[in-house]
Amino acid sequence: MALVTTTEMFKKAYHGGYAVGAFNVNNMEIVQGITEAAGELKSPVILQVSKGARAYANHTYLVKLVEAAVIENPEIPIALHLDHGDSFELCKSCIDGGFTSVMIDASSKSFEDNIALTKQVVEYAHAHGVVVEAELGTLAGIEDEVVVESGHESYTRPEEVEEFVDRTGCDSLAIAIGTSHGAYKFTPDQCTRNADGILVPPPLRFDVLEECMKRLPEFPIVLHGSSSVPQEFVKMVNQYGGNMPDAVGIPEEQLRKAAELAVCKINIDSDIRLAMTGNIRKYMAEHPDHFDPRQYLKPARQAVKDMVAHKIVNVLGSNGKA
Repeated sequence: MALVTTTEMFKKAYHGGYAVGAFNVNNMEIVQGITEAAGELKSPVILQVSKGARAYANHTYLVKLVEAAVIENPEIPIALHLDHGDSFELCKSCIDGGFTSVMIDASSKSFEDNIALTKQVVEYAHAHGVVVEAELGTLAGIEDEVVVESGHESYTRPEEVEEFVDRTGCDSLAIAIGTSHGAYKFTPDQCTRNADGILVPPPLRFDVLEECMKRLPEFPIVLHGSSSVPQEFVKMVNQYGGNMPDAVGIPEEQLRKAAELAVCKINIDSDIRLAMTGNIRKYMAEHPDHFDPRQYLKPARQAVKDMVAHKIVNVLGSNGKA
């Protein structure tokens, strides 16, 4: 099976009450861990590349790694997606370079400027058989070069979504309902603490999601900033020399609820980073005499695989949906 677009994935996910995981990739071990989990669980999967990942690993290397994953996992649909493209030129480069899906994120611009840039990308992408994700509303937090300070985020306005989709022709829409980028999604002041002293974030705005659903029936919705920042990996990082106080994410049960509604794509990055880094720190602390990267990257790759398998089964519900 060759790389596919997300069109059929999302159609099945919408009517099946599940979401497809979009996992950020930066190197071989991450690609392997994600696709091995998806292959064994017979789950569709989206491998997404950010502008920062392209700068780090090089476009060609990333595309070839993904193409290798397709060869190794011929029974599952795999899409290659640009995450948070910030210009027409970047989107065009990815479209021309083999991506099957791109995101143009013009959410920081005015409504009219967002429409204009998104429409430009859509016209080029559709002419080349590529689908487009757009965004309305802005998420707080940090992801690569996307930086929005807390207090400057804005929820999606449901009354704008119909006009935006009609005028741009985009294929899916990322909305802001309270998720946030990075491992530090919320300040302690925004949260409450449970009986164990663990920060509990504010609930997602399902009212906004449900209103968008009413206005865009059967249209695929996307959630960014949807890592849950598992506390066992925060603890592991801190135990072995890290310093991540008050890192907190989105509760998985809320993401599962979103997946049962109109959310067809859920982006997950920080959880993979935490699992990988925590296990590398642990391995290096326990084996200070080791220096072969294969020795510590092997358990790191397994940690990525285990994390993705957990998300597929317990959060996305996409296992067996390939």
